[in-house]
Amino acid sequence: MRILGAIFCFLLCLAQPALAEAPLRYRPLEQQLSWLAAANPGNVGIAALDLNTGEMVSVLGDEPFPMASTVKIAVAANYLSQVEFGRRSLDDTISGRSARSLMEAMIIHSDNRATDILMRDLGGPATLQKWVDQHRIAGLRIDRNIATLLADRRDLRDVRDSSTPKAMVELLKRIDSGALLKPQSRSYLLDLMARCATGSNRIRGLLPQGTLVQHKTGTLSGYTSDVGFITLPNGHRIAVAMFARQGTNRPATIARAARAIFDGFTAVLRYPFQSASTTATRTYANQQ
Repeated sequence: MRILGAIFCFLLCLAQPALAEAPLRYRPLEQQLSWLAAANPGNVGIAALDLNTGEMVSVLGDEPFPMASTVKIAVAANYLSQVEFGRRSLDDTISGRSARSLMEAMIIHSDNRATDILMRDLGGPATLQKWVDQHRIAGLRIDRNIATLLADRRDLRDVRDSSTPKAMVELLKRIDSGALLKPQSRSYLLDLMARCATGSNRIRGLLPQGTLVQHKTGTLSGYTSDVGFITLPNGHRIAVAMFARQGTNRPATIARAARAIFDGFTAVLRYPFQSASTTATRTYANQQ
């Protein structure tokens, strides 16, 4: 049995995605996330950024993954920035509905039609991409509206409408820091994300009851994602992006990764010189 166990561990290590250079105290957490990703037969990309310290862990952090409905965060942020410039209002009527109701439907209920109405009003995908490029968020592409994306032949390796995990947490960081939105707009968007009604079995699935999660999910055939913010018990906010392509148990993999991130960052911040490795190993063992 020991020999079989050793062989399994060896093969698992070979299958692990390449790791990024996380800060030394977060290397055990990054290794744990790599184990979780390798245990899923598909392809999993993860990035987690402490917005207070700027420290990040990632697995396949520079690989493009489909955004699916997580792109709706960018659509919302761009529309709200237009509101701040006085070019639009949340009270504007677009296709018979208020922009406010469209925004809520898009973020809370992931309404695709509402998304495309707002995207068209903004000028379409090309205009949104110009906004992304203007803010130098490299690794995030907006090429099609939702209706076209869903109608096209599905290729989960298509770089159109994709983001790397690192690019997505960079977008989230810019939103949270006020670089993209003023405080009132930021608070409005984060409130909508806190009320997200989809994907309760993903980021929120295994976190302690009462944990503040502000997020947006994405789903395609063979693909599952969830991105957003997790607030730790000490008040630190972690921007996370988790994309799972193909394989099985994708929501469960995201939920386990989110719990590992919650426990790993909490342990390091509480006991910065001794607990990261111990907690990461114990948490991973408990999840098996």
